[in-house]
Amino acid sequence: MATVILARHGRTQANATGVLAGRTPGIRLDEVGTSQAQAAAARLEGLTLAAAFTSPLERCKETSALLLRGTGLKARVERGLNECDYGDWAGRSMKDLVKEDLWKVVQAHPAGVRFPGGESMAEMSARSIAAVRDCDARVTAEHGDDAVWIAVAHGDVIKAILADALGMHLDAFQRIVVDPASLSMIRYTPKRSFVLAMNTSSGSLGHLAKQAEKPDEKLGGGAGPTA
Repeated sequence: MATVILARHGRTQANATGVLAGRTPGIRLDEVGTSQAQAAAARLEGLTLAAAFTSPLERCKETSALLLRGTGLKARVERGLNECDYGDWAGRSMKDLVKEDLWKVVQAHPAGVRFPGGESMAEMSARSIAAVRDCDARVTAEHGDDAVWIAVAHGDVIKAILADALGMHLDAFQRIVVDPASLSMIRYTPKRSFVLAMNTSSGSLGHLAKQAEKPDEKLGGGAGPTA
């Protein structure tokens, strides 16, 4: 019953200028994004991470390197965490994309969307969920139920993973917000998954080192984390 911290990469110039980066190579953190990732790293102080995985794209590798600086841990590339393949939409401005007929479908019925020349939202969701659950099982088997690990990925990928953990249909995943360098937490168990937090940008996560409560045995709000 390991705990995964889902970290979105820090801000990029594409984010700042309203461009859908997708899998375009060479998209790196801007100055703000670097500061965001450094601030997220400070939140992990006092917490020993058992493992780390990252999307293969530069912005996630850069973020993972900042998050893991000084820990002696290096993130392993997990292709299942890669950004959605937006196909012909990649590299285009949001202000142009909102004029496309497909944009309305992306917002209202993402489970039915296939991007021209790319993958479908359903395919992105399925492979990212499978990847994070497989990594979680491997970390648990190697390091035990109290292990905490981190996965660095992209907004839509993390939203899809969170939607699955919440038991939500993919069509509802647009209701979830995942900001740059935000940290979200999930604990998977044989019976169900537990979302511990979503889209957080402040506060130490050191309490994850002591997981006294067993989620499957809770009724009501529970006692909360140990400070």
